[in-house]
Amino acid sequence: MEAREIERCIDEFGTDIYRFCLKLCMSRQDAEDLYQQTFLKALESRRTLDWEENPRAFFFSVAHNLWKSDRRKAARRSAIAPCMSMDEGQEHLIRSGVDPEQDYFRKETAAEISRIIGALPKKFRIPLTLFYLFDFKVEQIGRMTGTPPGTVKSRLFKGRKMIKKRLEEAGYGEERF
Repeated sequence: MEAREIERCIDEFGTDIYRFCLKLCMSRQDAEDLYQQTFLKALESRRTLDWEENPRAFFFSVAHNLWKSDRRKAARRSAIAPCMSMDEGQEHLIRSGVDPEQDYFRKETAAEISRIIGALPKKFRIPLTLFYLFDFKVEQIGRMTGTPPGTVKSRLFKGRKMIKKRLEEAGYGEERF
């Protein structure tokens, strides 16, 4: 891959890839390293991008595979670092509304959902993140993670079910006055 192609990719969807790296690593420093490794790996590859196909998915796959590889290395060395949750100031999922009370409850709910998703096993967290935050189709997620589409659908369903259950346990299913 040529440097001009990489530069174009960074301009077009670099932000999405960085956000994905941040979601995977749950640490700004690790996400920056993974982001740089992703584009370096793409630059080193002899593959040419087909802009008619989805080149964005290629970079998500590279980032995901590098992350998995790093996790395996860490596991082999018995030095798995704990995942750290993001600060509230790092990412705003919900924009402010007109009603301050509703806005507060939305932010509180979004923070709780983010915490729950961060605590899910990676086999549920990754498909949920790719599907809901980055709008990838089930088939694309399957190709990126190396799992069949049916498995991706099952993990999305089970992940939503776990999130709903944990939200109800935390009291989010009740009416607020």
